[in-house]
Amino acid sequence: MEYIFKPGIKGKPVFVLLHGTGGDERDLLPLAEMLDKDYGVLSVRGQEPENGMNRFFKRTGMGQYDLENLDFRGHELLDFVKEQAEKNDFNVEDAIFVGFSNGSNIAINMLLREDANFKRAILFAPLYSIELDDKKDLSGLDVFISMGKNDPMASMRDNETVIELFKSRGARVEEYWVNGHELTGDAVMAAKYWLNK
Repeated sequence: MEYIFKPGIKGKPVFVLLHGTGGDERDLLPLAEMLDKDYGVLSVRGQEPENGMNRFFKRTGMGQYDLENLDFRGHELLDFVKEQAEKNDFNVEDAIFVGFSNGSNIAINMLLREDANFKRAILFAPLYSIELDDKKDLSGLDVFISMGKNDPMASMRDNETVIELFKSRGARVEEYWVNGHELTGDAVMAAKYWLNK
């Protein structure tokens, strides 16, 4: 797996950076620096090519996911994060997923897994309109979600589905609204403030 690891100050959390479609492991490094330069960074490249663009899992259309592949890639990526935690001596439960778009979606998949117990996540422009029958307890999770009121890829109903996915499982959700399918400077500053609360 292609990735970049940068250690932070000993004992500080590690950001797990997950890029959007067409990105790579370098895309979100400036974002991590803006959020907290003292934190470690594990930035991963998606393993599923789509028309020459990197993604974290396959899809069959816009917002339509290959669920078998999503399950496989989510499991694979979670195992990789755990391996990196052991190799680089950080507490995997203190890792903070920071995702944009497709990266946010694979982060949600990992947060919902029974063998995962993360405490914080920062998700920009997620879309996860999958019918779920699990009721995993997420009462130990705080999540910051930035969504677009006029996102061409995610309707307001899609946004509400993501919010409810977390709230219905007991997670504490901080919502931040932008216009479109974007990662804005204001949203980053709001996430930074939330992180430091």
